[in-house]
Amino acid sequence: MSQVNAMSVDVEDYFQVLAFAPYIATADWEKWPQRVVANTERVLELFAQAGIRATFFTLGWVAERYPHLVRQIVAAGHELACHGYAHAPATQQSRQEFYQDVARAKGILEDAAGVAVLGYRAPSYSIGPKNLWALAVLAELGFKYSSSIYPVHHDLYGWPEAPRFPFRPEAAPELLEIPVTTVRLGGRNFPCGGGGYFRLYPYRLSRWALSRVNREGQAAVFYFHPWELDPDQPRPSGLGFKTRLRHYLNLDRMEGRLRSLLRDFRWDTMTNVFLRPDACA
Repeated sequence: MSQVNAMSVDVEDYFQVLAFAPYIATADWEKWPQRVVANTERVLELFAQAGIRATFFTLGWVAERYPHLVRQIVAAGHELACHGYAHAPATQQSRQEFYQDVARAKGILEDAAGVAVLGYRAPSYSIGPKNLWALAVLAELGFKYSSSIYPVHHDLYGWPEAPRFPFRPEAAPELLEIPVTTVRLGGRNFPCGGGGYFRLYPYRLSRWALSRVNREGQAAVFYFHPWELDPDQPRPSGLGFKTRLRHYLNLDRMEGRLRSLLRDFRWDTMTNVFLRPDACA
């Protein structure tokens, strides 16, 4: 296929996901076995074998503790981007809290890696119609693009009425918002840009959906987390059924599916795909 798509990784540990927040307090994160370094290095190895470059949206919390990891990411030719400091959803922050959180994370990442950070992704895609001011804050902080909106229905996030493809938001026209990819069927948007859906769907369905988006002349945005390659990760007790299902479903199949995805499509960084001079904005 000739279309180049954007591969992205949300660099966070297994205990930092939003669904675990009712069970594991942020103050207790240090008590849990840290697996983000080994899992991210596994991702870097897979990308090296496939010969692709990707964008790593990294938590400031992770970069602060493992600065060598962000340096590894950059040294391998990948793009470093920001995922906030401690995975707090933007919907749970005031404008000032959001500004302070993102500015802190951006500073930690840039100091650790020695490169400018141009991109941001909100934890749990938590920017939508009720907090579009967050995009203006990102522009104020010097970001060139955001990938923080998922135009789907979901109980934890989503803005199904949002544009499906990159757009300049009225709240911050100097910023490019790059939504995670969906496929449109029967007048509805269906997710096909990664995460738990990629582990839920048969791989051939994900491949068909992404291929359809490419046939529309659009580049796709795909994302996953390093912990999704780690079926042996610790399992907190007391998790609800839905949380267990979403988090642990098909972890043992993720690496094989990811290898197929890297082989079947062309991939590059968010910046290279969407911010080059001839990219659609």
